[in-house]
Amino acid sequence: MGMRALLGLLLAAVLTLAAGAASAHPHVWITATSELLYAPDGTITGIRHAWTFDDAFSANAVQGLREKSTAAYTREELTPLAQTQVGSLKDNAYFTFLRVDERLPFAEPVDYFFEYKDGRLTLHFTLPLKTPVKAKTVRLTIFDRSFFIDFRLAKEHPLKLVGAPAGCEVWLRRSMGDDRDRKLVQDASEDTFKEGGANVAVGLLFIVPIEVECP
Repeated sequence: MGMRALLGLLLAAVLTLAAGAASAHPHVWITATSELLYAPDGTITGIRHAWTFDDAFSANAVQGLREKSTAAYTREELTPLAQTQVGSLKDNAYFTFLRVDERLPFAEPVDYFFEYKDGRLTLHFTLPLKTPVKAKTVRLTIFDRSFFIDFRLAKEHPLKLVGAPAGCEVWLRRSMGDDRDRKLVQDASEDTFKEGGANVAVGLLFIVPIEVECP
């Protein structure tokens, strides 16, 4: 039985047992745009992210920064918030997985800041590789295994190549899940997302791998 079919059965069982339960996961929605960074010699040096949070998260995050909000928040005002947010991502490996033959480790994030526009926060940060690498093929995935956060790639140019050798191409692979599966997840009981629950790893269903191939 395929992973999608199995998860569909698990979710259906959960819905039967927990009919009428309040909507659960996800709790945060992020639209992700990223850049794969290259050195002049064609070595991959890291990833630069721009993650736009949903309006509800953004409103809660900036609450209390000012007594009154009469203008857009400045980068300086949002600096403590950016530091806290980036620090909180570390325990989850920044939800960013870059692989050649194996997963490549990142150094501490740099150049991080929040931008506030149209009622939404966008977190900008760069993840340098601990050891830059040359590779003809590399795969990037951005996901939350627990699906507390629903990562969706930007519709246009979700991954840009910065300084890449000529002829490199970006390929988006399809995820196993779709909007119907997302609806099943949102209707499931919160208990099923706890360790040992049926949906503890449901985020794997919504991974959209991005592959970069260079000549």
